[in-house]
Amino acid sequence: MIPSPSQSDKILVVDDSPDNVFLIRTILEEEGYIVSTAENGAIALAKIEASNFDLVLLDLMMPGMDGYEVTRRVRENKDLRFMPILLITAHDSPNVAQGLDLGADDFIRKPVTVDELMARVRSLLRLKHSIDERDEIAKQREDFVSRLTHDLRTPLVAAERMLELLQQGALGELSTQMMEVITIMGRSNTNLLAMVNTLLEVYRFEAGRKNLAFQPVNLYQLSQEVIGELTALAQPKGLAVIVDAVEETNACVVNCDRLEVHRLLTNLVGNAIKFTDKGAVTIHITPASGSNEFVRVEIEDTGTGIPLEEQANLFERFRQGNHKRQGSGLGLYLSRRIVEAHKGTIQVRSQFGQGSTFIIELPVKQ
Repeated sequence: MIPSPSQSDKILVVDDSPDNVFLIRTILEEEGYIVSTAENGAIALAKIEASNFDLVLLDLMMPGMDGYEVTRRVRENKDLRFMPILLITAHDSPNVAQGLDLGADDFIRKPVTVDELMARVRSLLRLKHSIDERDEIAKQREDFVSRLTHDLRTPLVAAERMLELLQQGALGELSTQMMEVITIMGRSNTNLLAMVNTLLEVYRFEAGRKNLAFQPVNLYQLSQEVIGELTALAQPKGLAVIVDAVEETNACVVNCDRLEVHRLLTNLVGNAIKFTDKGAVTIHITPASGSNEFVRVEIEDTGTGIPLEEQANLFERFRQGNHKRQGSGLGLYLSRRIVEAHKGTIQVRSQFGQGSTFIIELPVKQ
């Protein structure tokens, strides 16, 4: 038994021939679909941007803007939800492979038969509904993670404060053994809180809920600030953490979100310290000059290095190294999202056993 169409399925028919439009529209409306029409590519694009369609039936050969161009523009518009495109082409028209390569999902040749047309329409609408269902499940999962992450922060922050009070002797003097236990608990709680904060920031970027506040920031001064905050991590290892840059120059100033770039540098320098047991961590800053409108920041360490096979996917979600000091697999992914939000680039240069260098380029202006 052939399933009945959803009453909400909306189909756009694009064809410069009124006779073809009338025929296809009549067939589809008899099956219960909601049909809109457009006689050329420009009108079709305007309607697609103004309304969500579940399927587009698109004539390939039209004067002005043909079906190839309409397909290309639809697929390049990342703000549009996915909608299948069914190309309609005459028997003597050029090969439709180009249209499929541009992002169309199927094609049918003129003159169309009712059975074939409806079979292809139903097939593509099933694809559309399947993708919509998948996206809705993903959205629900992300919303759940966001709420869970947000709710987790409250007890973690409270626990961190209570542990600090215990260490300060608010409830009386503690034995050496108790102090050691509370110190370990505090360190674990801090690590968990940092992980939760990172997960929350990742969600905000992915959900498009991250608003950046741009302002002029001197990367030399910001790097010095980050080093000061991370000194406690480097001192037990005897690591030198330094900035190699010219301090007094406006060429180190970029227009950026100070909080996010601070988070970026803290993450990368913190990682460098974490995976370096001896030697140094150096932040090299190369100012913008001449036609080069990017400030280059390199975080170089003398640590364990990263195997070549791990470098290709290093900035993906939940990609952890095979070393014994693994993290959540989100820190470098978040770093990449921060850099991309600033229209910059990030890459790594490393050789296993010989240290790593993370290279960031940020534009001076946005």
